[in-house]
Amino acid sequence: MYSERMRRGLLVLLLTLLVAAGAAGAAAGPSLDEVIRGLEAAYGKMTDLKGEFSQTAFNRSLNQTIPAKGTVMMKKGGKLRWEYAEPTPQQIVSDGKTLWVYTPTLNQVNVGPAPEALAGPAGSFLAGLGRLREHFEVRFLNPAEPRDREGNVVLDLTPKEPLPTLTRLILAVDPRTWQVRKAVVYDQFENTVTMQFTQLALNSGLADSVFTFTPPPGAATVPLR
Repeated sequence: MYSERMRRGLLVLLLTLLVAAGAAGAAAGPSLDEVIRGLEAAYGKMTDLKGEFSQTAFNRSLNQTIPAKGTVMMKKGGKLRWEYAEPTPQQIVSDGKTLWVYTPTLNQVNVGPAPEALAGPAGSFLAGLGRLREHFEVRFLNPAEPRDREGNVVLDLTPKEPLPTLTRLILAVDPRTWQVRKAVVYDQFENTVTMQFTQLALNSGLADSVFTFTPPPGAATVPLR
């Protein structure tokens, strides 16, 4: 099973990249440049996002697959709230400075500084800079057939400065709305986290209070490692 540290890293990096949504629709058969421009414009207009997700985490060395689902909310400034409903309830919350990981079954809250990833390329996306080509080598996953069966444009992103938790990112993007429908994150060991998103809503005015966490009475507080 993934370590908690790896899981947090994947979640944060993925969240900062799934927000490419809400721009004007694109013409049929957009070029790679048109797709990149559309995504960058969408990042610039995004202030917050909420939606539902289903996730499949695959551990290559153990040949083990773990499904999960829940809801996600995020906002500029590195704010996020990731709530797992299955298989085990868990909340991962950050106000951009502090990260809380609450596991009800353990009655335990892990607390620590928000991951440094939020201050790197991830942070720049959340700030609306959206310079994809500055941080990634971008191409179509299949140049001969850029769209998948659902009509989404599929991009293959390679970080120019790979991290242990992010060496490759595949995005399936709806070219009419620029909403990310599916994302696959690869780490240095070729483990993957595949996520599909539904019920996405942008710029709904999420309050900052959504992205703070108060431990329940009696919950143990443990430093995040």
